This record gives sequence, structure tokens and C-alpha cells, in this order.
Amino acid sequence: MYTFTSIQHLQADLASQKVTCVQLLEESIQRINQHKHLNAFLEVFSESAKVQAQLVDEKIKTKTAGKLAGVIIGIKDNICYKGHKVSCSSKILEGFESLFSATVIERLLAEDAIIIGRLNCDEFAMGSSNENSAFGSVLNPLNEKTVPGGSSGGSAAAVAAQLCHVALGSDTGGSIRQPASFTGTVGLKPTYGRVSRWGLIAYASSFDQIGPITKTVEDVALILEVMAGSDEYDTTASQKSVGNYVDALKQKKTYKVAYLKECVESEGLDTEVKKQTLLALDKLKKQGHTVEPVEFPYLDYLVPTYYVLTTAEASSNLSRFDGVHYGYRSPHATDLESTYKKSRSEGFGKEVKRRIMLGTFVLSAGYYDAYYAKAQRVRNIIRQKTREVFEQYDFIVTPSTPGTAFEFGKNSKDPIKMYLEDIFTVQANIVGCPAISVPNGTHSNGLPIGLQIMGRDFEEDKLLNLAQMI
Repeated sequence: MYTFTSIQHLQADLASQKVTCVQLLEESIQRINQHKHLNAFLEVFSESAKVQAQLVDEKIKTKTAGKLAGVIIGIKDNICYKGHKVSCSSKILEGFESLFSATVIERLLAEDAIIIGRLNCDEFAMGSSNENSAFGSVLNPLNEKTVPGGSSGGSAAAVAAQLCHVALGSDTGGSIRQPASFTGTVGLKPTYGRVSRWGLIAYASSFDQIGPITKTVEDVALILEVMAGSDEYDTTASQKSVGNYVDALKQKKTYKVAYLKECVESEGLDTEVKKQTLLALDKLKKQGHTVEPVEFPYLDYLVPTYYVLTTAEASSNLSRFDGVHYGYRSPHATDLESTYKKSRSEGFGKEVKRRIMLGTFVLSAGYYDAYYAKAQRVRNIIRQKTREVFEQYDFIVTPSTPGTAFEFGKNSKDPIKMYLEDIFTVQANIVGCPAISVPNGTHSNGLPIGLQIMGRDFEEDKLLNLAQMI
């Protein structure tokens, strides 16, 4: 059985013919079958993946293979891949097959990656624990009694359990970074607009970003380099040129690092997470970086602002799933009105319905100004304050999450408690800046702790450079 450590080592082994793409694929499928109980994969694309693996093996022989030759990638079940099913882990998209591929999929395939299958997630990417999937929860491979995080829980679990080399997730309020923290992997949310959203089924369009979950910062850099860049199909994708992120990792620089005093001193923060965060900051000081506390008085407004705006956008985005155009249609419907009502009531899960109703409420007449318009104003204040910090410092550091992975059912009965799991991660999505979670030691309960670094817009090269040092 081949042991994957990094893309660089994998490609050296492929070039020297120690292993072939077909062999790697067969071993991955074998591991997925052995770990079916984790429920990370909803479907394995064995036929199309085998065709791609054979093609890449031929390219390796003729020395014409791309940057990601032989890299086996799992994709979150809200990213479209032509001719393959996509369901957002929801009954409402039962049996739906994508008619086109997301831009990120096309770019990965163009560099000879092998897409192995679609990964379980919280329904429509709404959740922090992967307990909201219509197809059952994903187990954390590090401790199967605990959640893998959400919403990209299947993606993080698949990488942690070595079911694939890399996984793609989407991050609306921490959905890549929080599961990365819970599974001891590396997860990046790029700057809003750095990676095309074409082919990502929307939850909240002004927050969503596609990003990678990997074993190493090096692998994140390479995947981002391939995926990033402008796209004629997505007007929110930036025209800025893509940096050489892999080369940026080798630079030896010193930076000015701020940490949010309110986050590190928060009463809700696990004491061991606090200790590991302070140790990481102390280590940065010893490496020659400037590390200073800064005040951020809007911490309590982050989660409410995020949930008012994202639910409003979800209410609008999810109106297309109506039982008329595609996907699930209730067999009990008798006319147009009952088709809408019954299909949506039966097709959507509890959490999705909760967020649609909340979003519809904050957009409704009489409440729009009190909630939605006010949340937009607060979003601007948070952006301005965060950018003020970035005028003085290169990075903002916080813990990725208030604690380690929690047990199933612990927070699921209390939506507010569950929403507060995102308290440190939502800021990057509200502001649009890039953020990464890297492993930062192990808790006495045996579970990993994550450290989050936020950087300035489109400065992923520096962000990855510091992440590599840590």
C-alpha cells in the first residue's frame, strides 16, 4: 500500500515508476471501501477515474504530464462535475446529474488530477458538524465518537483518513477551516474572488469560496496555483494575476503579526487551545516576527451579522429548488401550489428549512431595514476595522475554533450553540480576506488543535509563507 506524504514526493515516485496512477487509484478505492463506515464518500467515480488514471500514466511515460499528475482528489458534493451526480447532500437534488463542470474541476483535470468521487457534507453547506446531511453523518477518523466539523466534513475526513490525497471544500463561514482544525489537516479559504465560483452550487453568494484541504501547506499552494485566476463565467472572479505560491514558501521573511485579544482571552475558549495559541505566538516572536495584541470590539457582532446576511442570500438562492425544474418532486403534490409546498417541505432538511425561513423573515417587508440593511452596515464596519488592523500588520492570528472536535449530538439540539462554533472563522468571510487553518498541537483528549491566520486580500503568497513557517 502506497503511503502518501506530499504531491512532490508522489510525483517523484510516479516519475521513477515506483507506483502508477492506476495502482494509486485502486488502492484509494480499496481504502474507501474499508472505511465505508466513516460515510465520507457519497459516491466513487470509479469508471471515469480509471479512464483518467490510465490517460495520466501514458502522459507520465511520454513526459507530458501536468502539475497535478496522479493526484487523487475528492470533491465536496456541491461542486459540479459534468456527467456526474451532485446533490449538496440533500434529498431535493436526488438523482440530479450535472450538465457542466465547475471551472475548478476543469483546471484540475487540465493538470492531470484524478477526480475520485463526491464527498458528504452538511446539506447545502449549512452546518458546523456534518450532522445535517440527508445521507447521514460523517465520522471523524481520529475519534469516531466526534464530529469531523462542517460543512466540508467529508472532505476533511477523507484527507485525514488517507482516502484521497487532496479534497476540495467550500467555505462560507469557516466550512473548510473548522473541519481542517478538527481533523489535523490544512485548510485554506482564498480571498473572495481569487477562485471562480462557477459550478459551485450557491449557499450565500457573497461569502462562498472554494478551497483545498490537504496534508501540507505545500500542497495547498500548488492546488491554489492551479485553481486560481479570472474566469469569463464568473464576474466576481478577480482579474488579478495569480502568484507563484509554491515558490513563495521558500522565502525567509519576518512579518508583523497581530492577535485578537478578545479571541485569545475569551471565556468560551478551551484552556488548552488558549495555551497552544499563545505557544505558537511565542514561537513566532522567537523566529523574529513582531507579535502584538490588538483590540477588536466587534467580536460579538460577527456571528449575528453572518447569519442574518447568509440566511437572506440562502433564501434567495434556494428558491430555485421548487419541485418543478429538476430534482425531487413530491409524489403527494396535486397542483402547482402543493408541488412547491410539499416538494420543498419534504426535500429540504430541518436546518436548511430553518435558515430559509430566517432569511425570508429578514428580507420581508417591515423587517428588511431592521435586520438585513442593518447587517450590511455592520458588515462594512467590520470590514473597515479589519482593514485598519491590516494597515498596521501583515496578519491576524486567532485559534481556528473555540475547542476541539465535539461529540455527536452535543450541540445539535441548540442552534445558537452550534452557530457560535464559527465565531473565529466568520470574520474572514464577512471581510472577504484569505484565511488558513494549520495544525497547532494536540489536546490532552488526543484531538488536534488548529491555528487560524488571516491575511490581506490577494496576499495568499505571504499567508502560505507564514503558514509554512508555523
